[in-house]
Amino acid sequence: MDIAHSRRMTGHSEEEATSQSVKEGREKRVSFPPDEQMVSDFVERRAELQEADSLTLTDIILAYKQSCEKHQVKPNPKALDQLKQITCVTDRARCFDLSGERLDYCSCESLEEILKSVQFDFISLQGAELEENGASSLLDMFLYYESATHLDVSSNSGMGFSGWLSLSHLLRQSGCLWRLDACNMPMVDYAAQALSKALLTSRLTVLHLENTCLSGKPLFTLVGAMKRNVALQELYLSENNLNAYQDSMQLGDLLKYNSTLKTLDLGNNTMSDSGLEEICDALSFQKTGLRTLILSNNHITHLGMSHLQKVLPRLKTLETLNLGKNNLENRGIHTLKESLMINRSLLQLGLASTGITCEGAVTLAEILAESPQIQRLDVRQNQVLAGGLMALSLALKINRSLIRLDLDQHLKEEKEDFLVETQKTLLSRISDLCTANATAAKGMALRPASLDLADCAETTYPLPTQTAD
Repeated sequence: MDIAHSRRMTGHSEEEATSQSVKEGREKRVSFPPDEQMVSDFVERRAELQEADSLTLTDIILAYKQSCEKHQVKPNPKALDQLKQITCVTDRARCFDLSGERLDYCSCESLEEILKSVQFDFISLQGAELEENGASSLLDMFLYYESATHLDVSSNSGMGFSGWLSLSHLLRQSGCLWRLDACNMPMVDYAAQALSKALLTSRLTVLHLENTCLSGKPLFTLVGAMKRNVALQELYLSENNLNAYQDSMQLGDLLKYNSTLKTLDLGNNTMSDSGLEEICDALSFQKTGLRTLILSNNHITHLGMSHLQKVLPRLKTLETLNLGKNNLENRGIHTLKESLMINRSLLQLGLASTGITCEGAVTLAEILAESPQIQRLDVRQNQVLAGGLMALSLALKINRSLIRLDLDQHLKEEKEDFLVETQKTLLSRISDLCTANATAAKGMALRPASLDLADCAETTYPLPTQTAD
């Protein structure tokens, strides 16, 4: 069957009809086939797929080479190498990686002989220099053959209107695609509109839009759709210059009205303290909400911790919070102290490169001594010396949940030489205590639930008083 015909059939009729005023210089006629033709083409497609199941790998490679000859392009060596590694053509192959390969229109068309016979878990077109017609053709093939469950089209700024139209259609119609990466290319107006329309009904659960110039109107357009989306669970928006004004308000609205989102990555933006306030206010509205919130490198200071302090005790689902690369200082950690002690959902806390010294480490040690659930704490790239390490090691003699404490492993300069050696000893001790907690946790997980074990008596150890470096 000619896929060009089938693609016209599955069509982009509605989008093409409305694109006349947007897309200049291109005339399209839209028509719907009669019902009996749609049925016959569906039967023909099933027969075609069954025929593909009987092909051998040698048949597929030969058909691809013949297709390349027909389209007057050279067979892609990277594609051929990956085909030769496939062991079973009836199951999805792990990966079809065409990243960095220049794919013009004819190169895209020649790939159909592969796609009609082999499906993949992951297809990467990252940086493939896709042109508008080639992108549209290839994405239509992906839909027709249900080619991928995870698709990466990042770094393809030349996809154009038709390419984004086909991507939108793929997202709305695919029964198997669950993850899309579309990073490192500007989210122009028609792209944002196409993607937002798809998100209204898409089955996508993971969406990566890092570094896509989302700030402003593109984010507004996407949030309008995502507020009504009931499938998306993970959204990655780092490096988009999202600001503390209209962008943070849009993200706040998203969190207020979307109850299915589990992961939100806002790292490497410019949300600042006022943007954090919008996020925290929105989180307070959630009953079944986020599990992972990434706010690293967002120009947040210790002043912003007052907003987080108010909402943390009320959050019942948040498990991972990354505040790294923000200038929180010891004051910010102290502000969070009581709320972190009260919170019972947080499992991982990222505080790398936040301006913490021994004083902040002592505050964290006090939090650890009270926390029954936190499993990982990251305090790398902070000026934590022997005094702070001592406090953390003592806290770990009480804490039974922490299984990973990320610390700088290089020894830091101290006022007294013997304290440098003390750092080495304490780092080793902390590692041993975390390992012991991890081993104990695995042992508890293996025990039958019916056993009624008495709780071990807690032993308390004094923590050093807070001292500045």
